[in-house]
Amino acid sequence: MLKGLGNLQGILRQALDVKSKIEEFREKLADERTEASSGGGMVTVVMTGKFEVESLKIDPEIINKDQPEVLETLVTAAINEAVRRMQEVVKTKMAELTGGLDLPGIT
Repeated sequence: MLKGLGNLQGILRQALDVKSKIEEFREKLADERTEASSGGGMVTVVMTGKFEVESLKIDPEIINKDQPEVLETLVTAAINEAVRRMQEVVKTKMAELTGGLDLPGIT
């Protein structure tokens, strides 16, 4: 019966190691940045690894108060592309951490 406790301790130690690696991964991910643009560079977004928009640049030439939907569309497209790119960064880095094992809910 006590043999099983040694096994359990090993499993718990591994779980704590994995938890530590995941926390370290999240911290490193926060330092990641990705940039995306739309409209031929008229709108540019920089997004962090926390999926927060760090900056948004809009070329003044695209601003037209009579057609706000054009600017709205370009901003939306740039943000969506930044999200997609950051998702790829997360996926790649997670694969490196887990050896290709997919662990949903980690990030």
